[in-house]
Amino acid sequence: MTNQTDEQKMLAGEMYNSMADELVIRRGVAHQLCAQYNQLLETDEAARQTIVDQLMPHHGSGTYLQGPIQFDYGQYTTVGDNFYANFNFTVLDEAPITIGDNVMCGPNVSLFTALHPLRYQQRNMKTKDRDGVDYSYEHATPITIGNNCWIAGNVTIIGGVTIGAGCVIGAGSVVTRDIPANSLAVGNPCRVVREITADDTL
Repeated sequence: MTNQTDEQKMLAGEMYNSMADELVIRRGVAHQLCAQYNQLLETDEAARQTIVDQLMPHHGSGTYLQGPIQFDYGQYTTVGDNFYANFNFTVLDEAPITIGDNVMCGPNVSLFTALHPLRYQQRNMKTKDRDGVDYSYEHATPITIGNNCWIAGNVTIIGGVTIGAGCVIGAGSVVTRDIPANSLAVGNPCRVVREITADDTL
């Protein structure tokens, strides 16, 4: 497809210019909303909800972000009902992020869809010859988290990963591959330890 915007290329997983004006403006709006949210007290419920509605228009009921938060865009992240994120929730949603119902995130959870080229010849920021506008090549791959998952503290999830429903991802894990449903998975790189069963009932 020709004449695609950089936003369209980004969401399609193609190489795009992350410094394109339209994307810089969209990120700027999201960053400003995050900064405003992070200055509010937990008791400022109405003001916090207004910002969440603007930042994340695709959220279910009962969404709660402890804060501080940092989203690159927000509008490309979809969360289901009863979503909870603890302190320092960081989301680079250059590709779509889809999170199901009843998902809990511990402190310092990071979702990174953005990817840079491995070769520095493509990765380093450059300046266009004609108009002097900086450009930087990136691409991004989606993240999907199923219903009823617990993502524990200090977990990083990399683009291209799908975590099945009912999973627990142990603290400090770096998730670089898909995790099947109802799994307990831990480590760096994150690996399945075993299936979660009725025997785990407390």
